[in-house]
Amino acid sequence: MKNSYKHVEDTRITISELMLPSHANFSGKIHGGYILNLMDQIAFACASKHSGTYCVTASVDTVDFLNSIEVGELVTMKASINYVGRTSMVVGIRVESQNIQTGTINHCNSSYFTMVAKNEEGKNVVVPGLIVNDNLEVRRFLKAVKRIEMKRKRREEFDAEDFIPENYLKDLEKHNVKIELND
Repeated sequence: MKNSYKHVEDTRITISELMLPSHANFSGKIHGGYILNLMDQIAFACASKHSGTYCVTASVDTVDFLNSIEVGELVTMKASINYVGRTSMVVGIRVESQNIQTGTINHCNSSYFTMVAKNEEGKNVVVPGLIVNDNLEVRRFLKAVKRIEMKRKRREEFDAEDFIPENYLKDLEKHNVKIELND
């Protein structure tokens, strides 16, 4: 697999499911946890399709529930590989709900799942590269690169052994926080 590449088009997966009362929370809307479970399933399928092997979820970025989903609506999830590293892949997922009676479609969520390819022994394995064919695919790949870089910088800045909270107290003044340090 070292020099193999796959087109984004070949990684795409779409699933649709009718939302049932058993999927609803106490307010009568579809439970966010149920939607996250479906998203994890499509991320697994998409990453496994690309890598040709078993994959596990390493992280989930940017889960914003934009619109609620009603019982009786058809939920469609579209997933594709947005980025590949050596053994990891970022799967972009778009969630839409459709009122079957009116035909109205709402964008409910977009999210990014980082998946890691594994072999039978549970060791990470190298995944095929990605062939991008248009500006949207290039933009998605670059956005994934930037999210990865930002996450790495944030980790380096705030998880460092020499992190000094006092250096950031001024940054907190405009936020809804009361600081009572016990040193």
